[in-house]
Amino acid sequence: MDFKYVKSKDWYVPDIQCSVEGKKRNIGKYGRLREKFLKENRKAIFDHLVASEELVNHLVSVDKEARKQINMIISQLAKEENVDENIKASNHILWMQKMNNIKNRAEEIVIKELIYN
Repeated sequence: MDFKYVKSKDWYVPDIQCSVEGKKRNIGKYGRLREKFLKENRKAIFDHLVASEELVNHLVSVDKEARKQINMIISQLAKEENVDENIKASNHILWMQKMNNIKNRAEEIVIKELIYN
């Protein structure tokens, strides 16, 4: 990758321009979590993604994949634990508690495996 360099005081620094198109895309909750993780823990990867203008695409991709996996895990856990429409019809509060628990577990799994990896 070739960069143009500009003089700033006594230093030459890369003249990097970010595309405006990338800023219009919504990176979502999981994309923001991934961005924060990369900034704080994987600085070299973060810098490379910024320099190659792939950061936004990466974050959108991670967010999309995280949502897909969370929905799949929620469906599987709900089926395994027999949390279905019958429970919802008979005891809505119990159904909501169980679904919130399942959702939290699914998010925890995906965040650990996909976001913080």
